[in-house]
Formats: sequence, structure tokens, C-alpha cells
Amino acid sequence: MIPLNPEIDRKLRMGLIGGGGAAFIGKVHAISATLDNRARLCAGALSSDPQRAKDSASIFGIHEDRAYENVQQLIESELQLDEKDRIDFVSIATPNHTHAEIAQTALKAGFHVICDKPMTNKVEDARELVKTVEQTGKIFALTHNYTGYPMIRQAREIIEAGEIGDILAIRATYLQGWLTTLDESVTASRGTWKSDPVKAGSGSLGDIGTHAYNLLRFVTGLNVNQLAATTESFHPTRRLDDYGLIQLRMDNGALGIITYSQMSHGRLNDFTLEIDGTAGALTWNQEDPNRLVMQRQGAATEIMHRHPAGAYMHELARLATRIPGGHPEGFYEAFANIYRAAYDDIAKNIANGFNPGINTLYPNVYDGLEGVRLIERVQASSEENNAWLDF
Repeated sequence: MIPLNPEIDRKLRMGLIGGGGAAFIGKVHAISATLDNRARLCAGALSSDPQRAKDSASIFGIHEDRAYENVQQLIESELQLDEKDRIDFVSIATPNHTHAEIAQTALKAGFHVICDKPMTNKVEDARELVKTVEQTGKIFALTHNYTGYPMIRQAREIIEAGEIGDILAIRATYLQGWLTTLDESVTASRGTWKSDPVKAGSGSLGDIGTHAYNLLRFVTGLNVNQLAATTESFHPTRRLDDYGLIQLRMDNGALGIITYSQMSHGRLNDFTLEIDGTAGALTWNQEDPNRLVMQRQGAATEIMHRHPAGAYMHELARLATRIPGGHPEGFYEAFANIYRAAYDDIAKNIANGFNPGINTLYPNVYDGLEGVRLIERVQASSEENNAWLDF
């Protein structure tokens, strides 16, 4: 474990936006961001409700003097502090429709940004965010946290090394069941905005479909040339999609399919990635994340377990592990790996103005734009009866 950031020899200072009250993802950000002891949570604007924002501060260990009522107050107040005390970056854990404005404000004020997905609701907002990141030179990371699992990084390195040959086909299946019992007449304790088309922008597509898309691109290194999609809303009262099928034609000629659902009874967080190559195949499942399966026709199935001392482990996967094999690492650790990779670049940027460009280990603003474009094109294809569209 690296206790500090070598380039600047101190912990990074974090401001959290959103996550107060009964919210889930804000607490995930707070825990993951500090897991490796490379950052501390110093300030927050934890809710759109000023009183809830104040009341939630103690839960996160934020002193009342830096528990702000809104984003603007956080930005203005932090800028008034001495540079050695003010925050270095903000983490955005708010509803989708607020991401663009908050990120723009933070970047232009000189703060780095780590943002929950999807990056924005509209493609034009995503493109403007790309421009702002390029103009400000600040670090922007997007928390597609599944890319942080060690065995996902192992799969990426296996493919990069050519161990399964050329990729022929990719299947990403992400199934949940929580919407099957959702009663929209009862106010939920959290996440009610996800049922609002204006605030959410999309339904299950933005919530979990974008994760599937990001992960298959991360692991394979391939881009999409064309897609055709069908989305449905099977829930009797919900106005947003809860099921979808997306066909993909990749830039190397490979075929891809994404199936996502939040209407599949009994499924919790069943996210499976399968990749067929000319020399072998890989399978990984998020509910058993420490295991990666490799198969070759006529040969014994090879099951790789996350193990930092395993001779079969590629360096990228080994560096993503924290504890010995046999001790499970899971959701928080994967999330923390996104933060850890972003911290490397934030510290370098603070020290010498380092700009990582388009290729980073963590999902960046360009990946965010790709995810928002996916939502737009899938919705357009579905409206045109599963028409093939250029991507």
C-alpha cells in the first residue's frame, strides 16, 4: 500500500458533492477514495437540501465549517482558503442531470474531478466537458468501477498479449431484478430521481447498460463501428427502459451483444463478460470477481484465481491487488483502484502539470463521451425499430 502520493508527498484533499442522507453511492466514493490512505475527505456539499447537507456531514467526518449548503458555496469557500488547505479534487455523486454543470464549475475553478457515470445526459454536454478538460488541463476520471477488478485487468492483459488470438465475439450480460417489485406509488428512501426521464436521461441503459459497454471496450481495446438496439419498458408504470438488447459490430469485424435487464427475477448484480477468440475464450462474472476462466477447444479448462504471487498473473492485475490470494477482494477495492489510478495522475499534474491525454488506466472524459453517445444511439436505433446505425 502506498500511504502518500510520492510526487507531492502528502495526501490529496477531497470534496464530496452529493451522497448525503440515504444515498448509497456517495458512501462508496468516500470509502473507496480513502481506502489506500492517499486522500482525506475534507469538505462536502452532500445534498441539494441545505439542511440535509449540513446534517450528513458528521457521518462523513466532515467538520461543520466545511459542510456546505450547495456546490457554489463549496467552490467559492474553498477558493478562499490557502492553497495548502483547500481541496484538490471533487467527487460527484449526484443525479445524472446535474453532472455536467457541477463538473464544468469545478474544472473551471481549478479542481480535478472524479465523476459518477453516466458522465452527462446529453451528447452536446459531454462534448463541452471534453473541451473544458482539454482547456483546463485538469484530471477527469469516471467511476466505471468494474474496470478496477484485478481479474478484469488480467483479462485485458491476456488479450493484449494475444493469448486467445484475434477476438471474434463479445457477450456482455448485466442482469438485475430489483425493478420487478418496485412500487412507484411508494416514495423510496433513495434513488427516486432514477424514475424521472428528465433527471435520469435513460433507465436501465444508463444505469447498467453503460457499464457493460465500457467494460467490453476496456478489456478488448476495440471500438464500435455500428449498432442496432431494442429497448423495452416492461414495468407497468415506469416511464424509462428496464430491458435492452444491443448488437454491435466492432472495428476489427468482431460481433458484440449486450443484454441488460433490471426486470429479471432473482438476479442481484449478475454481470458476465464472455470473449471468444480464435485461440481461446475468457469468462468473468462480477458476483465471483476473483476468478477468470480460460477455455481452449480440446484442452482442460483453466481457472485463474486472483493471487498476487501467482506466476500466471500479469503485472497490471497484480498491481490491482491488495491482499493475499484466498482473501476475497470485491466492489470497494475495485472502486478504489479507479481512485488510485486517478491519484497517480492528479499528483503528477499538481507537481509538474502532467497531462495524461486520451489513454489512461481509469475511465476518462473521452470514455464518458463514448458512454453518452451509446445511450443516444441505442435510443435512436430502438425508435427506428432496431435499425443499424453508424456509431
